[in-house]
Amino acid sequence: MNAYLFPGQGSQFPGMGKDLFESNDEVRDMFLQANEILGYDIANIMFHGSEDDLKQTRITQPAMFLHSIASVIAAKEKFVPAMVAGHSLGEISALTAARVLDFESGLRLVSARALAMQDACEIEESTMAAILGMSDESVEQICSEIEASVSPANYNCPGQIVISGSKDGVTTAIEKCLENGALKAIELKVAGAFHSIFMEPAQKKLAAAIRHTHFETALCPVYQNVNALPAMDPEVLKASLLAQLTAPVKWTQTIRQMIADGADKFVEVGGNGRTLITFVKKIDRTKATESI
Repeated sequence: MNAYLFPGQGSQFPGMGKDLFESNDEVRDMFLQANEILGYDIANIMFHGSEDDLKQTRITQPAMFLHSIASVIAAKEKFVPAMVAGHSLGEISALTAARVLDFESGLRLVSARALAMQDACEIEESTMAAILGMSDESVEQICSEIEASVSPANYNCPGQIVISGSKDGVTTAIEKCLENGALKAIELKVAGAFHSIFMEPAQKKLAAAIRHTHFETALCPVYQNVNALPAMDPEVLKASLLAQLTAPVKWTQTIRQMIADGADKFVEVGGNGRTLITFVKKIDRTKATESI
């Protein structure tokens, strides 16, 4: 069975979507509609903006969503998902691809999420770091022993976990992880501590946006970041999407659950086309992979 994966922040690149815009009338119309919905020329930023332009949370999240949905449109008959999942922001792309959300609702929800998260990042200084070459359990233990706020944020693949928290908490965790055998510990260039308690203010704002958004029953199972389990019920999907802001992304667990449920080919949709495929290969090298 084909499992389609939708990336989040970190997979953006200058010029993203330009080829699809120029070669597909439906994609072109979608971008023009997006400009009207957002109130600014997101297409121009995606096609001609710099890497720094695309790193702004309020820009990155709509841009990633648009690129993923444009890739779905361009794929046409090739897009036949038996199951879908999205990494962080990509969960809204997955919900849109599974027809839980229509395009406009999905984009408005992404924009509300991005603005809420950006605002939350400005309340208190916080950050994230990637820990490489250490078991999940070891990183969890180290985080639990640190007085300052720090916790796992992304379980990306075996040997790669991202932590999130206060500047002091993340700095201390980096030091302790390196002391205890981590191959690398790198602070990330992000606006703040995503998937942590620092996103609680954003969660309140996103809850209001979700309340005003219509969710349909999914056309196929959507595997959720918060628990790695499939769901199709709108109310379950709403609750998971909201909880995801302050909960870790259980990506390793999600891929393993999809494999257990019959996934034998993984297709990454949008972004640079390699981020999630790389994670899949580190989780199970035997699975076929592709990007569109």
